[in-house]
Amino acid sequence: MVNSGPEIPADRIDTLFQPFQRQESRTGNPDGHGLGLSIVSAVAAVHDADLAVEPDPQGGLSIAVALPGARN
Repeated sequence: MVNSGPEIPADRIDTLFQPFQRQESRTGNPDGHGLGLSIVSAVAAVHDADLAVEPDPQGGLSIAVALPGARN
């Protein structure tokens, strides 16, 4: 999955996987509650999945989840 948005410093990514942590909004509105990535992380952990996250220099993140049966 790839999304767009403001640039996210690499040293900030780990904190975004903690509940209620949000990056600044694109519109200035306080959209969301900062739970999405913590849920992704929890589901990946329960299923022993690999979770790879890369910041895009143009903004946003690239996120990949590989379940054990799908790994090569």
